[in-house]
Amino acid sequence: MENQQQELMFKLSMFEQQIQQLQQQLQSIEQALTEITSLNFGLDELINSTGKEILAPIGKGIFAKTKLLSEELTVDVGGKNFVKKSIPETKKIIEKQIKKLEEVKIELNNNLKKTGEEFMKLMGEAQGKE
Repeated sequence: MENQQQELMFKLSMFEQQIQQLQQQLQSIEQALTEITSLNFGLDELINSTGKEILAPIGKGIFAKTKLLSEELTVDVGGKNFVKKSIPETKKIIEKQIKKLEEVKIELNNNLKKTGEEFMKLMGEAQGKE
């Protein structure tokens, strides 16, 4: 009987850890979505702004006043590969990234729901054995 209780407690602990990990991943996805959506809106402000002064980020919370020479952007497309893109082309890339993040968010929410249901079922079993 004691062995069964220990096994049950172990399973409950594993579910708790899994739920916490899923919640952390979900929080990271939410933060990434917020940042990338903000970036997408920021690109709109660059349209027809050639020659205007803007604040360009150069590090965490540090900005430099610069003059926008062109609407052509240099975009990191992965693997330290940089390509020239227009603002609309860059927005398309960002919108694809937003869509992927939203799909991952849905998947994580579904996993969290399933894990929570399994956890509650196991809790019910544990209370029934007491």
